[in-house]
Amino acid sequence: QVQVVESGGGLVQPGGSLRLSCAASGNIFSSNTLGWYRHAPGKERELVAISGSSGTTNYGDSVKGRFTIFRDNAKTTVYLQMNSLKPEDTAGYYCRIVMRGNTYWGRGTQVTVSS
Repeated sequence: QVQVVESGGGLVQPGGSLRLSCAASGNIFSSNTLGWYRHAPGKERELVAISGSSGTTNYGDSVKGRFTIFRDNAKTTVYLQMNSLKPEDTAGYYCRIVMRGNTYWGRGTQVTVSS
C-alpha cells in the first residue's frame, strides 16, 4: 500500500511565495519519479514539475524560472518551491509518484493567488 500526502497550500498575494510538500510512504521503490500537477476549474490538468530519483527534473513551460522542485530521497519527499506567484497559478496541486509502472496520487492541496 502506498500513500501520498500533500501539504503547504494556502492563500498568497500575487508575487508571493509558497512551498508545497509531498510525502510518499509505504512500499516505495528507490527508483521512482515524483511530480506535481495542477488542475484549475475549466482547465485541463497540467504538468508543473517532475523529479526522477536519478536527479533529472522537468518543468511545465508556464512555471519555468519561477518554480523549483527538489526532493529528499531518504524520506521519499518532494518539495515544490513556488516564487513570483501569479493569479493564474491558482489551482489544486496534486502530487504523483510513479514506480515500476504503477501510479499513485495524493488528494491535493489548494493554492489560491489573490489580492
